[in-house]
Amino acid sequence: QVDLVESGGGSVQAGGSLTLSCRASGRMLCMGWFRQAPGKEPEGLAIIEDDGDTSYADIVKGRFAISRDNSKNSVTLQMNNVQPDDSAMYYCAGERWVRCPLVRWTKGRFTTRGQGTQVSVSS
Repeated sequence: QVDLVESGGGSVQAGGSLTLSCRASGRMLCMGWFRQAPGKEPEGLAIIEDDGDTSYADIVKGRFAISRDNSKNSVTLQMNNVQPDDSAMYYCAGERWVRCPLVRWTKGRFTTRGQGTQVSVSS
């Protein structure tokens, strides 16, 4: 069992930036972020493999950047030029023993996830 703890959420104005961080209690091969707004389905945002390979959802490509520090079992999501549609609960998630699931991650379906951190973007 690996626990994930997110931090860094909050309120920001449109066009601003926010950095989300997540610390895992153990090593994860796959780490990523997804979000869920009220009444909507989860959306996978970005993943990063243990070897540094990354993938992004089209909706955040060019605006968000994912990185990880394997020495700290941590992952970061740098969010730039955020918009009101980015308002949601953001979850850190991942897979401990396997690489990120090719399609399932885009739907925010990971084996392990944190409790979430709220991001609110005002216009």
